[in-house]
Amino acid sequence: MPFNRVSSNKLYIQIYEQILHEIEIGTFKINDKLPSEKFLCEQFGVSRAPVRQAISALELNGFVLSKQGEGAYVKKTPNDVKDNDLSNILNSISPEEIIESRMEIEPIIAKYAAQRATTEDIEKLGKVISKMEIETNDGTYNPVTDNEFHQTIAQATKNDLLIKFIQNISDSMSHQKMWQFLRDRTVTRSDYRDINFEEHKQIIKAIEVHDDEKASELMALHMNNLFNRYWKK
Repeated sequence: MPFNRVSSNKLYIQIYEQILHEIEIGTFKINDKLPSEKFLCEQFGVSRAPVRQAISALELNGFVLSKQGEGAYVKKTPNDVKDNDLSNILNSISPEEIIESRMEIEPIIAKYAAQRATTEDIEKLGKVISKMEIETNDGTYNPVTDNEFHQTIAQATKNDLLIKFIQNISDSMSHQKMWQFLRDRTVTRSDYRDINFEEHKQIIKAIEVHDDEKASELMALHMNNLFNRYWKK
């Protein structure tokens, strides 16, 4: 099949469009299985992340159905979809851009939070992690609590620009349907949910004792693990 290697920004959009084109012209028909991720990575000359984003976008738009452990199967063709409005998914900030930004910024925020957190800040963080523990023990994941956790850490830095960075990232996550789609199929799983809580708890402990290097290290690890859960599992 004539897949072309891709380059430049937002690789997953180019991959999405090429796969969708092959579905449209009949290379892949209803119920056909798409090529493996490994094959697609080789064909497009990319890592697994943009391929998974493209498949997720195709699934979110109803064109394919992913079956765990099996792969992705064609569910509909563009001709079967009356309103193929991709603007909300493809033209907004990508999930990969969100996680890359978080990987760079949040360890710095955790470092300054550990240096500057007041008794009041630590009390607020304690309440948030207690709420998260209750939710985790109840078998639920609440993105609102998760967001509150990271917002509270940012507020502890006493740096208005860093606080604004986190708010902007949070706004991007709340408006990106594919981010929510990927989040709901990863961190809501029981194994990831428990690990996610434990990572949050360890970050709080480092901030409580004002260990800035440890807090930064743990946040970097948490962000890296988040990236792996989304794109490498």
